[in-house]
Amino acid sequence: MTETKTGLEVQETHKHDHDHANCDHDHSADHDAKAPVKLTQEVDIKDAGPCKKHIKVSVSRADIQSRMDDHFKTMVTDSSVAGFRPGKAPRKIVERRFQKEVMGQVKNEVILASLEQLAEDFDIAPLSPPNLDPSSVIIPENGPMVYEFEVEVRPQFDLPAYKGLKLIRYTHTFTKEEIDTQVNSMVEPLGTKVDKKNPAVAEGDYLTLDAIINDGDAKIGEIKDLEIRVNKQLAFRDGVAEKFIEQIGGAKPGDTRDVDIKLSSVVTNEALAGKVVKAKVTVKGLQTLELPELTGEILGAFGCKNEDQFRELGEVVLKRRLDYQQRQSSRNQILELIAGTTNWELPQDLLRRQAKKALSRKVMDMQSNGLSDNEINARVRVLQQDVLKSTAAALKEHFVLQKIAEIEKLEVSDDDLNLEIERIAQQNDESPRKVRARLEKEDLIEALAVEVIERKSLDLVLDAAEYTEQPLPSHDTLITGTAEADAAPQDQGVSKE
Repeated sequence: MTETKTGLEVQETHKHDHDHANCDHDHSADHDAKAPVKLTQEVDIKDAGPCKKHIKVSVSRADIQSRMDDHFKTMVTDSSVAGFRPGKAPRKIVERRFQKEVMGQVKNEVILASLEQLAEDFDIAPLSPPNLDPSSVIIPENGPMVYEFEVEVRPQFDLPAYKGLKLIRYTHTFTKEEIDTQVNSMVEPLGTKVDKKNPAVAEGDYLTLDAIINDGDAKIGEIKDLEIRVNKQLAFRDGVAEKFIEQIGGAKPGDTRDVDIKLSSVVTNEALAGKVVKAKVTVKGLQTLELPELTGEILGAFGCKNEDQFRELGEVVLKRRLDYQQRQSSRNQILELIAGTTNWELPQDLLRRQAKKALSRKVMDMQSNGLSDNEINARVRVLQQDVLKSTAAALKEHFVLQKIAEIEKLEVSDDDLNLEIERIAQQNDESPRKVRARLEKEDLIEALAVEVIERKSLDLVLDAAEYTEQPLPSHDTLITGTAEADAAPQDQGVSKE
């Protein structure tokens, strides 16, 4: 399983703070001869808020003393003490000499063993390491060792029946025009930008613009010489113009149009979060893309021998995208049916910390489903606009699918991960070795394993579902462009016009 009970790990582990020059025993072999002995400990677990537990643990003195005795027995035999031959120093002198060192070692050993036992004995599914600093824990001269901490945990909920769900499957038959558009988009990187002969803004054009962004009478941002691709929507780094083509379409160089931008929920100025502001957009330049002729060299670069095969490839890409949309729709429906009856209150600080992980899982899901880099970037940009809301939805989905995986005893093997890496490599025309190296460098192997286990859970639910087919809603095919600019930049002063 990818989310196990052994996730209770402290941020600092075993420390050595003694002088190794005066101690020649082998730490790594201190306790190899003994199998782990279960600790005697009292545990008090209380709710500390949504998705948070306060845990207080008391480890018996007998267990601590037993471990200290084991250490000292080894040290009497192995340690060097000034004035005595190796292994001949009296026990009491060894204890005085190495008391601080042994206390530190035993403390860390007991904490680690205690946390592992805690995860085994109690139904705790941590979302992050506990806020436990081992250096703040003290072994008293007498009595038990007591430590306490808070940890974010997966919410507890009852999972209703998830087999035989009634779902809607959205279907679509691609037209010749849609396939033409897809084929053209595949060769666009090889195209040449040229000035538009009859300059009027249309979808697909390349537009150079200036913009002044106002919140009422207050100027909150200004953009100069921004070049963008015209799509139905335009996603800035901190906001989305949801009606971009509707509001800018038909404009000519020199024209100024009002464009509404809905700002992100996480803009620097909290007073602007989620607001719709007005951009006065001036068209400065307008170009269109001249596509290359489909030569044998270009077709060969796509592994095709003729234009018919190239069109077939374009249709395959469209069907792959449709499959992704169908699965995303199914995930949303499942979440509404299964999790909709549960009142989940996810704390804001948890959502902020989990946002990056949730987004990484989304990106890998899109990569493994063959979406292009441009499509992924556009979808990610939209998700980032209301990052807390999108993270909350992703976490709820994650909790549901993880719980199904536990009930069904679904697991991720090394072969599963290797196959997934090969699939991503094939979709992105990279070597599996390069993909693995990138995932390891970005610490995303665990996120990949989570994505695989969630897909297994989803497949199980989908295979057992009953479907009603409906046409794909037009809004599911909205195309979003991206702008590398802020609508309300952090360093932009607010002024009255």
